[in-house]
Amino acid sequence: MFFHGKERPCIVEEVQGPTQARSRKGRFISGHAHPGSPYVFGLVGVDHDLDFPEPMPVVGISRSARGYCINLVLETMKTYSSEDGLTEEALVTKLRTCRYHHLFLHTSLRNNSSGTCRWGEFGEGGLLWGECSGRQFEWFEGNPVNELLLKVKELYGLDDDVAFRNVTVSSENRPQPLTLGTATQIGAIPTEGIPCLLKVLLPSNCTGLPVLYIRDLLLNPPAYEIASKIQATCKLMSNVTCSIPEFTCVSSAKLVKLLEQREANHIEFCRIKNLLDDILHMNKNSELKEILKLLMDPTWVATGLKIDFETLVTECEWASGRIGEMISLDGESDQKISSSSVIPSDFFEDMESSWKGRVKRIHIEEELAQLQSAAEALSSTVTEDFLPIISRIKATTAPFGGPKGEILYAREHEAVWFKGKRFAPSVWAGTPGEEQIKQLKPAADSRGRKVGEEWFTTMKVEDALMRYHEAGAKAKVKVLELLRGLSFEMQYKINVLVFASMLLVIAKALFAHVSEGRRRKWVFPTLAKSHRSKDVKPLDEAYGMEIIGLSPYWFDVAEGSAVHNTVAMQSLFLLTGPNGGGKSSLLRSICAAALLGICGFMVPAESALIPQYDSIMLHMKSYDSPADGKSSFQVEMSEIRSIISATTKRSLVLIDEICRGTETAKGTCIAGSIIETLDKIGCLGVVSTHLHGIFTLPLNTKNTVYKAMGTVSVDGKTKPTLKLIDGICRESLAFETAKKEGISESIIQRAESLYLSAYGKEVVSAKNDSELVDVCSNMSTNGSDESHLQLRRIREGVAHNWTGSTNQTEFLQKEVESAVTVICQKKLIELYKKKNISELAEVHCVLIGARERPPPSTIGASSVYVMLRPDKKLYVGETDDLEGRVSAHRSKEGLQNVSFLYFIVPGKSLACQLETLLINQLPNQGFRLANVADGKHRNFGTSISIESVPVCS
Repeated sequence: MFFHGKERPCIVEEVQGPTQARSRKGRFISGHAHPGSPYVFGLVGVDHDLDFPEPMPVVGISRSARGYCINLVLETMKTYSSEDGLTEEALVTKLRTCRYHHLFLHTSLRNNSSGTCRWGEFGEGGLLWGECSGRQFEWFEGNPVNELLLKVKELYGLDDDVAFRNVTVSSENRPQPLTLGTATQIGAIPTEGIPCLLKVLLPSNCTGLPVLYIRDLLLNPPAYEIASKIQATCKLMSNVTCSIPEFTCVSSAKLVKLLEQREANHIEFCRIKNLLDDILHMNKNSELKEILKLLMDPTWVATGLKIDFETLVTECEWASGRIGEMISLDGESDQKISSSSVIPSDFFEDMESSWKGRVKRIHIEEELAQLQSAAEALSSTVTEDFLPIISRIKATTAPFGGPKGEILYAREHEAVWFKGKRFAPSVWAGTPGEEQIKQLKPAADSRGRKVGEEWFTTMKVEDALMRYHEAGAKAKVKVLELLRGLSFEMQYKINVLVFASMLLVIAKALFAHVSEGRRRKWVFPTLAKSHRSKDVKPLDEAYGMEIIGLSPYWFDVAEGSAVHNTVAMQSLFLLTGPNGGGKSSLLRSICAAALLGICGFMVPAESALIPQYDSIMLHMKSYDSPADGKSSFQVEMSEIRSIISATTKRSLVLIDEICRGTETAKGTCIAGSIIETLDKIGCLGVVSTHLHGIFTLPLNTKNTVYKAMGTVSVDGKTKPTLKLIDGICRESLAFETAKKEGISESIIQRAESLYLSAYGKEVVSAKNDSELVDVCSNMSTNGSDESHLQLRRIREGVAHNWTGSTNQTEFLQKEVESAVTVICQKKLIELYKKKNISELAEVHCVLIGARERPPPSTIGASSVYVMLRPDKKLYVGETDDLEGRVSAHRSKEGLQNVSFLYFIVPGKSLACQLETLLINQLPNQGFRLANVADGKHRNFGTSISIESVPVCS
């Protein structure tokens, strides 16, 4: 549903009362549907998942002594938050990424720094005005928060006493939110032509809420303490050996709205219970419990809710137990649809499937008994009144054109009737079915109109139908009452449910990031919390940033090798290099690595030390803005002004090809002055330029060092190496670049001639003054910090299913685990004895339950697995991509909830051999295999070659 301007769909409800069926119904307008407040009445009875839009906040922008302030109010959640001290650029970024329902601008924004009333005419305010002028907004005044809440109550028709909860988390010690330029230039906000950072942080199959969390974290980097918690969580996730939950992701807004309106259906309650059980699963597992504890603070920052760990677990246990007592969960079947030998099964299916199996039988025993009695009475009545007629027709049917008759379900009328023609005898003469035929009457619809010439019923059948429908309606009402009552109970736990749902979203996002980071061979950086003081020298090593083996974040290591660079930065870099030499890519790579580091994520490098910046700002190409009447140079200067005004000693500033859009001489001088300013501030950063005249200026800098993108001469031609080196590069490769892009040879030759005539002396002088350093040494590849899996003693006993169930599936799992352990352990003992290895190898089986998946530690590791199929057959396999293999198996029909056992082995060769060994020997232990034939396609399996097995020392 889309909403334009102030037009909003009305919600019209009927007046409840004893109105006649055909009388005019009384109706009243009960409210308006908003994007932030969707209409949910009646959803409790829906028997499918709910397509629920994410609510939009109402946004208010104001100005304070600290800077710009943004206030967001969510009517659905009954919450509001404020963020003050924002720069103009950061505020525009928030507006660009926030789908808001209504925008209010405070009158404190009317006047800009020039003192004029034409907002945005000079300097500050222009960017914000350009963003807001194309949108609908209203002015407001007074206290920004209080007045905005009043506006929201007016918009949504709320009573004055409705309370909104403040979920503001202090932004103190947090880095500044990303500017719009920075966010777009590294793809934190997807932008055409820019490599998207979001797409490389997570696997392609990770979508929805986890992606939104990662995006919001990048746009609003956390404080050092939270980033440290996120990184510590990711490190634990990277090394867990147990299977992990699927992590049920539920929209907090959807949860709050449905429970508040008491409209959560049984599917939503099943999902809520899955969510709660995922929390409890993590708490019961020693590895996952530590992760759960570490996630508490990031969840607090994301929700504004402060809940202690013990309270979370206790409340989740209660809520899960209460839902389990009431709701019929997936796979439970204690209520069968009614059936009859004479009534079409579709009738009972349609009448009962919308409410049966929603709540447990114990809560509706009386209603189910009445329904069963009514269904049996209906079946008996239909048998008595219609079956003799059917029998008579069959006995007298002629081959062609004889009488016809059958008992059918009239779906449109929710009735079971007799349908026939030419079945009444011309002479009664006491024929069978005579009495029943005499009782027939034409079937009528709900308004008493005759349905057709061929539809018939009887008074007894109509009475039985009415009794059955009344019993069904009574049972359905009872079910809906129970569901609404459960919603009411869960409202008292709403904070815990919101907190738990967000925690799982974060857990899923971070597990996905770790999986993708390991696949790409990224690393965890060292985070340095340092605060420069006046007594600390700008070149203090404790504050510097060092990234070894940095590669572009959009590069996939699986597709080949990229040029890696080492960036040891303790001051400002003035960077030169040829066109196509990699300057822009280096700046994007540095920016992304620094941002990922301060967010607690993995970075595309071999190792890294990243300080906690208070802001990261990247400025790249500028384009003109005709709507604002600004040239590209004006736009660039506006962005540079914003950067300088926000820069401190703890900032990272990256500017690509400074002052490219104006006359060379004056542009060079402006660039030189900007570099002096940044040098004086003492920030870290890189300023790249093609303005080589800057090196002849009498710059007053103390901490700026010269860096260049290297080149090498091959067959007399200069080619870029894409390597960062010390020194100055005065070669632009402009002619070579133009020629490469198709500029004609005659134009290039004339350009070279003009260049030599105008700048010949300068070229010779530059060659004599400085020598370009060319560093082409081979870089050492990133050695893995992970050693082979150490072989330990075999553990006693078998792993227990976390649910604690003792059903046949668990029994089969234990039997399979025991057999697999014995078969493989015996072979490994023989194998390693021959190699004189003193430490005994261990086969440690891990269970992946129905709603679980492998941990990130399996990525790139060889493993052998056994799939426990629903038909009790086993499937044995080996893989280096366990998560992909599990997903592939579960994508097949009937295998969505299958469980797996797996164990890690050192090397694919050994995995293949143990796979074949199990295929050949498990049938001897009494197990049925689905892929027993696979054992015949191997050249080994009954005996193992000792030489082919990699051995862990």
